[in-house]
Amino acid sequence: MNTERLLNTVAGLTRLTQDRAPGDDSILDQARDLMRDLVARDDWLPDAFARPHPEFYRQYLLYGDPLDRFSLVSFVWGPGQKTPIHDHTVWGVIAMLRGAELEQHYRRGSGGLAPAGPETRLNPGEVACVSPKIGDIHRVSNAYADRVSISIHLYGGNIGRIRRSVYDPQSGAAKEFVSGYSNGVAANLWAPFSQD
Repeated sequence: MNTERLLNTVAGLTRLTQDRAPGDDSILDQARDLMRDLVARDDWLPDAFARPHPEFYRQYLLYGDPLDRFSLVSFVWGPGQKTPIHDHTVWGVIAMLRGAELEQHYRRGSGGLAPAGPETRLNPGEVACVSPKIGDIHRVSNAYADRVSISIHLYGGNIGRIRRSVYDPQSGAAKEFVSGYSNGVAANLWAPFSQD
């Protein structure tokens, strides 16, 4: 297992977010490059952060910046699983590690929500971005009905503690939620790599 790949990414993200204002999505181009490098090889994610659930997708915290400038999360999608329509309220980069995801963006209008463009597919090694400035409301699903997919998400804040919203697909009505993490808020990736 190549633990250096993740450690180098965290170090790069720490340097990148240093002295940046929260919500500054001018960071996206550089963050996209770091995430593309991280998922270029699938040799670093421990099995503990790749376990699916039979009913629900899982969101494992890999690293949470101590100043909440960013969080790095593995999303594990069981066959056919999908999110509700939701937002993030911060910038984010989604990088595909295994399998594939389908993403449908939405925009708010006078009649509720409407699709914003066609559904797109994210394959291994590819990245996509979200932010309140470029488009922040979407639904994501595993592209496969018969296997697990895993994507690595980077957010400009601690996504497990941020108040955000899910949306009713017909009315567009928003309902606030805080997602938390499948492995607990305090967990991070360093524990599996301790040299005890």
